[in-house]
Amino acid sequence: MILGVDTSTYLEELEAGNKFYFNGKEVDPLERFVSNGVDYMRIRLWHNPYSLDGKKYGAGTCDYDYFKRLAKLAMSKGMKILLDIHYSDFWVDPAKQVLPKAWQNHTYLQIIQDVYDYTKETLSKAKKDGIVISLIQIGNEITNGLLWPYGHLLDNPDGGVRLNYDKVCAFLKAGVKATREECPDCKIIIHLEKVYDTPRYMEYFNELKKYDVDYDIIGASYYPYWHGTFDDLYRTLNLCRDTFKKPIMVMELGYAFTLEDYKEGCRDHLVIREDTYDQFGFKKEFDFTPEGQAAFVKAFLKRAEEEKLDGIFFWEPLLIPGEGICWGTKAAQEYNVGGFVKDERSDWCNQCFADYKGNLLPAFDAYTLKK
Repeated sequence: MILGVDTSTYLEELEAGNKFYFNGKEVDPLERFVSNGVDYMRIRLWHNPYSLDGKKYGAGTCDYDYFKRLAKLAMSKGMKILLDIHYSDFWVDPAKQVLPKAWQNHTYLQIIQDVYDYTKETLSKAKKDGIVISLIQIGNEITNGLLWPYGHLLDNPDGGVRLNYDKVCAFLKAGVKATREECPDCKIIIHLEKVYDTPRYMEYFNELKKYDVDYDIIGASYYPYWHGTFDDLYRTLNLCRDTFKKPIMVMELGYAFTLEDYKEGCRDHLVIREDTYDQFGFKKEFDFTPEGQAAFVKAFLKRAEEEKLDGIFFWEPLLIPGEGICWGTKAAQEYNVGGFVKDERSDWCNQCFADYKGNLLPAFDAYTLKK
């Protein structure tokens, strides 16, 4: 089973002066991950994460140059690379899939070509730069489609299968075609979320089969606050594996070690906090403490091995707060209208494998397959 991490903000963390410690001594967390058996780094890529007047969007400002630097660092530590192309200038997920600024006046047919050209150019540059990409996601959490409005999956007023799968599949096939041509050994992942919704997954991958979309791996996000129990997760993923004969992976995993904010007296900005974690019917089995987070990680890995999951990626385990560390600058908020970015701060830092001062938590070393 692949064990990976998505530490896409890591270089920004270092540039902000953040450091990581174990028993009071400074450590290199990437080297420690590798010694624990973590063999992959997942890195997101945004098309042009800058405003028209050149202001950064933040959250790593993950352009190609940033990807190249982080990928080379990860490879130097012995990690393999998963490239997560968002096909947007900033965050995408089921609630938003904003077209890159450069494509916003393009027609549907032009955007198919844009996806092909951009994917092929990115992979070609990576090869020239000596970056070996072993896994690639064509889009990120594309449960409701990608490249809106053209590729937005919409409820069918007559019931049944959602509308616009033809366009979604055309975009996916363009990215797949470029990948197969430029990086034939790279495995292609289709990544959704809402893994509790088994009918939605079956609909989605049946439509990909209908439109003859070529891919290798079915991926899902799993955050128990939103996505149900372990049983919900494997009910869906095992059915998908049995039906579509594909390996299955969890592309994003997370669990909080505290509900306390890193800003004293501020209790309304963390994504997972006291007044939000149970709003989707979440039943807490593990405490929101360092020990509870470690217990969650151990239980998840144990069940994953029992279910023969093919891979796991913990999401942003090193995203601790610091000067300039945020989910999106004001410039990003102007681009990502309707998104979740509320202000210039870190909303996810209570999900990390380190506390707010960079001290590694028990979950860090619990995230291993070594006995």
